[in-house]
Amino acid sequence: MSKQWTVYGDDAAIERETVLDIQALSKSYGETPALLEVDLQVRQGELLTLLGPSGSGKTTLLKVIAGFEAPTSGKVLLRGRDISRLSPARRGVGMVFQHYALFPHMTVAQNIGYGLKLRRVGRAARDRRVVEMLELLRLDGLEGRYPRQLSGGQQQRVALGRALAYDPEVILMDEPLGALDRALRVEMEEQIRGIHRELGATIVYVTHDQQEALALSDRIAIMRAGKVASVGEPARIYARPADSFVAGFFANANLLDVREHELLGDGSARVRCGESEVRCATTAVAGDRVVLAVRRRSLRRTPTAGSLRVAGIVAEMLLFGDDQEISIQSPGLGRVVATIDSRDCAGIALGAELELFVAADEAVLVPLV
Repeated sequence: MSKQWTVYGDDAAIERETVLDIQALSKSYGETPALLEVDLQVRQGELLTLLGPSGSGKTTLLKVIAGFEAPTSGKVLLRGRDISRLSPARRGVGMVFQHYALFPHMTVAQNIGYGLKLRRVGRAARDRRVVEMLELLRLDGLEGRYPRQLSGGQQQRVALGRALAYDPEVILMDEPLGALDRALRVEMEEQIRGIHRELGATIVYVTHDQQEALALSDRIAIMRAGKVASVGEPARIYARPADSFVAGFFANANLLDVREHELLGDGSARVRCGESEVRCATTAVAGDRVVLAVRRRSLRRTPTAGSLRVAGIVAEMLLFGDDQEISIQSPGLGRVVATIDSRDCAGIALGAELELFVAADEAVLVPLV
């Protein structure tokens, strides 16, 4: 039986079936492990992103799901059926690659319809489906062109149409926007999200870009050293990181040394950090080595009741349009980086003393890993 997940909405609880169930999955290349006992479930109709730095195992995991790599141990179940040893063509999953992998000798329409032709779908039904994909992906009028006659964004849409055309159980996307410039990436993010909403497709999406993951995902699985370090809704992971790696990688947080701390049993902790004592949320348990995670945008010039004080000398200033990134060297805390609205930076200069504050509800005590 497939697992069921209860998702609570405004009106009633909705049961969502687990489509893809990854169980204790490991993959080694000789003596080098790439995946270590990965457990992960993908729900019906969700877009789940595998996010992590280079070498974390996210692409290897996608290749094992697709059938391009065989697992060393563990299972991949698709709606309860073990597909771990099936060929890619027999798995019922679609794949979108970073570099498109379009057939250069085929037109747009032929590329989109290729999977349907392999599955012996009749000509009339195949043509109807191709037209649907052309309309959905705004490729009308381009059906007779060849890949070399298309822009990068158009080629990516063709690759997406080819994966969607035969209505696979799961669509796998391996850094599909990595070859596009920033403007096209934003446009394609909007299209992918819109298509996902319209079709209700189940998508597993690989990226190393945190902003892309935030923009697209229903849930994110953050990977580190071949394991899933954290999985959950983007806002939850961002606000309450599971550990120091997740806080630093996903939320780009400062990790501040703690002088002493006390776990209070209600999901909060009393923390002495620098010259301040704050009561904040925690994801640590008794016995953990800990640090205080503070996001860069949580550092402000105005204090609030119970806030954490960070003071030091301005060591670096970088302008990013509406924002300034300010690095200060703080006695006892080391280098601390803040992102501040440029309009609030009056009087800040290199070498000047600067005092910043963090609201207690924007700091999290996390395990140090």
